[in-house]
Amino acid sequence: MAGPYSSAPDPSRSAPVGAPAGDPSRGPSGPGGPAGRGGDQDARNREPRVNHRIRVPEVRLVGVEGDQLGIVGIEDAMRMATELGVDLVEVAAAARPPVCRLMDYGKFKYLQKKRTADAKRSATHVEVKEVKLRPKTDHHDYETKMNQARRFLSEGNRVKVTVMFRGREMAYANTQRERLMEVSVLLADCSALDVTPKVEGRNMSMMLNPKRSGGAAKPAQEQAAPAPAPVAAQPVAPAQPAHQPHQPAVQTRGSQTRVPGPSDRGPSSGGNG
Repeated sequence: MAGPYSSAPDPSRSAPVGAPAGDPSRGPSGPGGPAGRGGDQDARNREPRVNHRIRVPEVRLVGVEGDQLGIVGIEDAMRMATELGVDLVEVAAAARPPVCRLMDYGKFKYLQKKRTADAKRSATHVEVKEVKLRPKTDHHDYETKMNQARRFLSEGNRVKVTVMFRGREMAYANTQRERLMEVSVLLADCSALDVTPKVEGRNMSMMLNPKRSGGAAKPAQEQAAPAPAPVAAQPVAPAQPAHQPHQPAVQTRGSQTRVPGPSDRGPSSGGNG
C-alpha cells in the first residue's frame, strides 16, 4: 500500500474524470497540449476536401470549364478527374449533394495566394508623419525640416507640422501661426492644408494632406513655356476692279456736254454703193 509520501503514481489521477486513459482528445497530447498547439490542424480543417478525402456517395459535378455535368457517383467523378489529370475539389460542402469541381488545385491555391498578396500590396496605408519645430529653429534646420516634410508628402503620407513652445515662448504664438501658414504655402505644390494651425496645450500644429497625382502642380518648365511667335502679316494685293463695259467718250462743245450717237459714226465699210 502506498503511503501518503509514496512516489508511486495515483491511478485516480492518471486521467480526467469521465475520459479514458490515453484519450488523444484530452491531456498533453490533445488539442490543448503541446503536440496539438498551433494552427496547422485548423488550417487543414478550413481547406476544402480534395480527391479521396471526399467521402460521399455522389456529388454534383462541375467541369473544368464551368459546365454543369449533373449528379454523378463519387467513383465516376474520381475517374473523370484522373483521366483529365486534374483534382476533384469540394467547393460547396453544405449543399445536398455536395458540389465538386474538376480543377488543378495546386494552381488554384497559387493564384489565390498571389491575388491576396497583390491586394495587400495595392492597399493604401496612409500614415501620419510629424515634423517638429521650435520658435528658435535656425534657418538651416528649418530647411532640413521642410525637405523632410516634402519627402513624407511625396510618399503619400499626411504630415503634421508642430511648433513646440517652452516657458515664455507662448507669447510668440501669433508669430508662429503666421510661420506655419508660410510653411503651408511653401509646400503647396505637393500638399493641401487640411487642418489650420491650432494650439494644443503648449504646442501649435497643423495638418497637411498629400496632393493627388491629378492635382499636382505642373513643372516649372511647362508653366514657363514660351508662347508661339506671332505670324508676320503678309502684304495684301489691291483688289482688281471688276470688268466694266466700254463707255463711249464724252465730247464737250462750249458749255454743253453731248454723248456721241450712232449718227456721228463714219460710213460703215460694209455698206452699199
